[in-house]
Amino acid sequence: MSVESLSPVKVPVLRRPAALRHLGTPAALALVLGVLYLWVSAQELDSIEKRTLNRTYIVERVTEHLRLSFTAALLVVVIAVPAGILVTRPLLRRATPLVLVIANAGQAVPAIGLLVLLTIQLDVGFRTAVIGLVASAVLPVLRNTITGIEQVDRSLVETARGMGMRPLQVLLLVELKLAVPVILAGLRTALVFAVGTATIATFVNAGGLGDMIVNGIKLQRMPVLVTGSVLACAVAFLLDWLGSLAESLLKPRGL
Repeated sequence: MSVESLSPVKVPVLRRPAALRHLGTPAALALVLGVLYLWVSAQELDSIEKRTLNRTYIVERVTEHLRLSFTAALLVVVIAVPAGILVTRPLLRRATPLVLVIANAGQAVPAIGLLVLLTIQLDVGFRTAVIGLVASAVLPVLRNTITGIEQVDRSLVETARGMGMRPLQVLLLVELKLAVPVILAGLRTALVFAVGTATIATFVNAGGLGDMIVNGIKLQRMPVLVTGSVLACAVAFLLDWLGSLAESLLKPRGL
């Protein structure tokens, strides 16, 4: 029996129904953004609104929002996946409840309260916002990494060991490979959570689409408020869609 027979790794090709299903989200987003553009274009914007609702300003805010979200998601993967792997090893399995409690604390604390506490220690800025986002989003990836590895059929693990595979090979070629769909599901959740939480990064001077939303509220400019809110939702749906594509492409065939 070969390793490939345990976990087929051929690159899957999206079948037609799956491809059509995956086209629904971008089509809906294009429709919503098109309607938003037509609605804003029909408004008589004053000078304050024109300073916000222009391509340069919007691109800068979206870029800042994506930078915050992707940086936080990358750090979450770097922290949560290795931590999840470690606590599934026999020597550290007893530490699982403690690690989950620590990760859960980051999500349980209100994000705005956490940012205020971090600001007292670290001052305002990008770094403070990213730390707050990581603390809020680490739990789904950590929990799914643990769950994904633990749900791998033990008979497959024992078979791989019986074939002479080393522990690292069993982990990389069997356990992690079969746990990928569950880990990616956790990453999708964390990424969407980070996009939503990033809207309050404006309170620590880290920019993002929160700037538009807060400006729309403070200045009572409905077009600015609606545009910022719709764009934040669109970014969240877009990243979730990209995550679903990655999940479909990386999922071992047959699962």
